[in-house]
Amino acid sequence: MEEIKIETEFIRLDSFLKLTGLVDTGGQAKLAVQEGKVMVNHQICTMRGKKLVPGDIVEANGRKFAVETCT
Repeated sequence: MEEIKIETEFIRLDSFLKLTGLVDTGGQAKLAVQEGKVMVNHQICTMRGKKLVPGDIVEANGRKFAVETCT
């Protein structure tokens, strides 16, 4: 599992997908989420604007990421 550190209280799912490099554009992020290709905390998530907070787990394209806070 890869750890992705954020400096803010939360990050939107579509922005997170771009940050991790899973997608290159917001349009690709939107499509991946709408098609049910992204899981948040082990459940398919179809809300591209979902707010992710430290402790959340995101899975897509066979990769798994943990949202962590910067210290």
